[in-house]
Amino acid sequence: MPENIKRTFESNDAKVPPLGGGGGHLVFSVTTDLTYDQRMIRICTSLANYGYTVTLVGRKMKASLPLTQQPFQQKRLRCFFEKGKLFYAEYNIRLFFYLLFKKMDCIGAIDLDSILPCYFVSRLKKVQRVYDAHELFCEMKEIATRPAIYKIWKKIERYTVPKFIHGYTVNQPIAEEFKKMYAVDYTVIRNIALLRNSSIPEKKEKFILYQGAVNEGRSFETLIPAMKEVNAQLIICGDGNFMQQAQQLVQEHGLQQKVIFKGKIKPDELRAITQQAYIGVTLFDDEGLSNYYSLANRFFDYLHAGIPQLCVNYPVYREINDQYHIAVLTDDISEKKLAVLLNNLLDNEVEYKTLQQNCLKAREQLNWQQEEKKLFEFYNQIFNH
Repeated sequence: MPENIKRTFESNDAKVPPLGGGGGHLVFSVTTDLTYDQRMIRICTSLANYGYTVTLVGRKMKASLPLTQQPFQQKRLRCFFEKGKLFYAEYNIRLFFYLLFKKMDCIGAIDLDSILPCYFVSRLKKVQRVYDAHELFCEMKEIATRPAIYKIWKKIERYTVPKFIHGYTVNQPIAEEFKKMYAVDYTVIRNIALLRNSSIPEKKEKFILYQGAVNEGRSFETLIPAMKEVNAQLIICGDGNFMQQAQQLVQEHGLQQKVIFKGKIKPDELRAITQQAYIGVTLFDDEGLSNYYSLANRFFDYLHAGIPQLCVNYPVYREINDQYHIAVLTDDISEKKLAVLLNNLLDNEVEYKTLQQNCLKAREQLNWQQEEKKLFEFYNQIFNH
C-alpha cells in the first residue's frame, strides 16, 4: 500500500464513540452467493429479529437465483470475473465503494476475503468494525499448500486482524490461535442449526450424504474411491474448487451410478434431503490447521436431522462426541477404512439407532436458539445496550 494512502487511513482511526439506544445498522460482507449462505442467513435473521437493521452484502453470479425475501436487507454486487485473483480484486474494489456510500453503525467482515474494504471504510467513516472468522483462512489447504498465495493472504491477515479488536469465531481452538497470533480476544459463537420440531421420516433408501463446499482437503480423493466397496449411493450437495476433480474421480472409478452430484441446493430443499439421508460424512485431511481445528456447519446439520455421521477424530468434533456420542469418529481416512466404517454403520442397526437417538437428545442442547444468545450479548457490548 502506498505510504501516503496508508497514513490517510491510519489518521482516520479516531476512537469510535459507543452507540446507545435501540438497535443500530449492521452491514456484513461476504464473497458468497447469499441464496446458499445458511450461516449468514441465520445470523442476520437473529440480529434483525432482535431489533437491529441488518444489511448482508454478497456477490451476484451469472447462475444466481432470485433472492428470497428475508427479515434483513440484501445486496448482491455483480462482478465481471467470477473466480481467481481478478475476482477477489474486482469484488473488493466494488465492495469498498458500495460500503463507502452506505450508512451504517457497524461493519462486519465475514472471513478474510472481504476484510480489507471493511477495514478501510470503518476507518474513513469512523464506525465500529467486527471480524467474523469462520475458520483459520490462511491455513485452509487450498491456501496453505500454495506458498505465493499464502504469502499474500497472510500479509492481509497480519495487517488487518490485530486492528479488529471485536470479533468471534466458531470454536475455542481457533479463538486461541487468533489470541496467540494477534493478541485479540474473540468470542466463540458456534454455527449450530436452528432447532425445529421435526421427527425422523421413514427412509426410502439408505444413501450417504455429503453437504457443503466441494473443496480441496475434504477427503474426496479417498471417499469417492471407497464407494466402490460401499453398499449405498453417495449424494453430494454443493459446489467448490474441487468439483472438477471430484467428477473426474467418479469417471475414473466408474461410479456414475453410485456417486450423484446435485450441485448447490437452496437451504429448505437441502434440509429436506438431509432428513432423508441415512448417514452423513464430515471428513477432512489434516493438511492445514484450519481443517484440524474445524467445526463444519454440516456436523450440526446432520445432528439436527437425526442422522449419524462418519466424522474425523479432530479435537473439536471429539470433544462434542465424547459428550453426546452422535458420530463414528476415525483417525484413518484411507479408502479402505472409510469403506469398512460406512458399511458397518449401514449394517449395524443397533449402533445406528443408538447414535440416532443421541442426535435427537443432543439437538435439544446444541441449537441456534441457545447459541444466538451469545451473539446478542456480543453486539450488546459493542453498542453498550
